[in-house]
Amino acid sequence: MPDRPPAGASAPAAAAVRAALSEIALRGALILPGSLWRDVRVVPQTGSTNADLLAEAGNGAPQGLVLAAESQTAGRGRMGRRWSSPPRAALTFSVLLRPGDMPPASRGWVPLLAGVAVAGAIRAETGLDARLKWPNDVLVSGAKVAGILAEQSGDAIVVGTGINVSTSQQEMPAPGATSLALAGAAELDRERLLIRVLAGMQRWYLAWTGTAPGASGSNSRGAAAGDASGYASGDADGCGLRPEYLRLSATIGRAVRVSLPGGQLLTGTAQDVDEAGRLVVRAASGLVPVSAGDVIHLR
Repeated sequence: MPDRPPAGASAPAAAAVRAALSEIALRGALILPGSLWRDVRVVPQTGSTNADLLAEAGNGAPQGLVLAAESQTAGRGRMGRRWSSPPRAALTFSVLLRPGDMPPASRGWVPLLAGVAVAGAIRAETGLDARLKWPNDVLVSGAKVAGILAEQSGDAIVVGTGINVSTSQQEMPAPGATSLALAGAAELDRERLLIRVLAGMQRWYLAWTGTAPGASGSNSRGAAAGDASGYASGDADGCGLRPEYLRLSATIGRAVRVSLPGGQLLTGTAQDVDEAGRLVVRAASGLVPVSAGDVIHLR
């Protein structure tokens, strides 16, 4: 039997069925010939799916490993923030990628690529107008519904994602956040949503890396070689990733204030996202590329 909604949950959350994820169903849908995904694991609870896969990466696990947890007790966001989720209220999962000889400057696109996949899946499954806030948030009606954290270990990149699905207002991990249920989504099937996200992530990752279907572990064409479509591996413009990110962006064109590492503040207009995935801000001093920072959208 599925869990009962928590006492005091809002009407949208109370209507949601918090069904468990089926590892067998996920594997059947995702582990296919030519697929990026090699294994899908579901655990009832863990501290952090990112920490678990970083340990797996350190032990030599190949790319294509997916770990989903029905509950996280010590999830991590950017800037060391803590994040937790009630059982089956959210989708919390991480994937292990090894982009091989991808140029280091291009790897900043990995969390943005994940954001495109998450926003696209939410839009397709729920009809909600999901948008991207640089660098790692997914918004619905201006409120955060999902967050993404990419962490590197050697040549591996672990990308963790948390999507609030049936989370009630009382269960929300941070003020100002929302869930798909609170935003009015009619469809709240976590399993379908996870399959859709991972299918989108696979599509964009294989296009961005120029990896032939069925190949894994490294770029079969090399970072400098063009693929059959005439673009180089890692070319976010050539594979269509950058145009799609810009189409979904809620940040580009907005007045922003960016808290930079070291405590500095940068204020201006978000002008672009460049070829390395950096946010380009038009400030009083000119165009400033930002590779890391917390962005606040100003009215």
